[in-house]
Amino acid sequence: MSIVWEGRYLTIQKQGTWEFATRAGDIAAAVIVAIDDGHILLVEQFRVPIGRNCLELPAGLVGDETAGESVAVAAGRELEEETGYRADRIEDLGLFYSSPGMTSESFTLVRASGLTKVGDGGGDGDENITVHRVKLAEVPAFVAAKRAAGVAIDAKMVLILAASIL
Repeated sequence: MSIVWEGRYLTIQKQGTWEFATRAGDIAAAVIVAIDDGHILLVEQFRVPIGRNCLELPAGLVGDETAGESVAVAAGRELEEETGYRADRIEDLGLFYSSPGMTSESFTLVRASGLTKVGDGGGDGDENITVHRVKLAEVPAFVAAKRAAGVAIDAKMVLILAASIL
């Protein structure tokens, strides 16, 4: 295996004819399913690689600011930073791989419960995140409307659309 390019967060590697990306260092990710009184918290933000806004579950990096940070601590921090909600409980739902044909990146899916609104959210610095609190029964229509408006839909949204797809 050889390194083709290495940046602060990503490394591009080559093994035989296969090229793929890996996270640099010990940085992981957490993706958060946050349900509040029959509503799910979603975020929308501009994503440079696709050049447009994307509708997503709240998420963030683990260990990018504090070495050895736990998934639960990072997920709680990211949830509050992005959505303005604080969780009483963070439950680990398992490790998943984003796109294993292109990257080794994985994420831990967590469920946040016991939510309390403590701020506006919106992210930090230049993230400019819009928070959406959507009734669970209205998620498919909400996603369809966002898609029709030109908003990209993150693949992890399939998780909350599964019942309407099946």
